[in-house]
Amino acid sequence: MAAPTYTATLTIGELEASFPVYCKALRLLVNDGVSENKARRTVCWNRLETLHGCLPRQYRDPQQMYFLFKRELNQASAR
Repeated sequence: MAAPTYTATLTIGELEASFPVYCKALRLLVNDGVSENKARRTVCWNRLETLHGCLPRQYRDPQQMYFLFKRELNQASAR
């Protein structure tokens, strides 16, 4: 069985509909201690980057989101 590839082009509407899922996936990566370089190679990062590139006023840069999630995690663990 062939491994699935994620090369299908999605519409902006489809990306927007799945935005919460991509955010959750990125948050899980941060919680698992995945480095930024490894996170950059994920499907969720790619999709978040596409959304930010097309609609920068509505969607944050995935790098910024990564650091915000990381800061949240660090603050929660410091309590």
